[in-house]
Amino acid sequence: MEMNDDLLRPQSPAPGLVNLFKVEDAFNLARANSLWPLTFGLACCAIEFMAGGAARYDLDRFGFGVARPSPRQADLMIVAGTISRKMVPCIKTLYDQMASPKYVIALGGCATAGGPFKYPGQYGILEGIDKIIPVNVYVPGCPPRPEALIAGILELKKLVIAGKTQGTLSPAVVNDSQDARPADYKNAISRADFRKPPAPPAAAPAPAAS
Repeated sequence: MEMNDDLLRPQSPAPGLVNLFKVEDAFNLARANSLWPLTFGLACCAIEFMAGGAARYDLDRFGFGVARPSPRQADLMIVAGTISRKMVPCIKTLYDQMASPKYVIALGGCATAGGPFKYPGQYGILEGIDKIIPVNVYVPGCPPRPEALIAGILELKKLVIAGKTQGTLSPAVVNDSQDARPADYKNAISRADFRKPPAPPAAAPAPAAS
């Protein structure tokens, strides 16, 4: 080898001083097998999340059972349940406080697209969590069973290993049901307007002075 320069010459120039490609793959493998969900539920789909962590389905078998009570220690938000507009700033704050890289699973029809609360004129429900935060995996159902949640987490695991963790964010505005009604319902009264007390009757005109 010492007398043959061809054997000492590298086949291709080094790509740089440090190549983190393989290191990032190892990081992604570790992240995919140690997802820490946020202890967080909004409505009835949260019961399925709880059942998934209980003894029968046991999310801990897959390394996903370390549900954390603090967003600063969690990297997976499972949005489970109906999203009222009153909760939107709270959810956004929790998402912003989570550790990066972070992932979101929309669990059930309400978190995905509004569920049974999606109808013209409704004013209190956000029609899909992807209107305020990016979503990586959608799990349909009303409610989806714990097996469906486990399947969604395993799908997220594949995405994390492949490095495809760019979530989907809907371009729709938050107030879509009230402000962008279909043409057939342009004149429909919303429940917010319906519940307003009736206007007091107009006062009778004062008699003209003689």
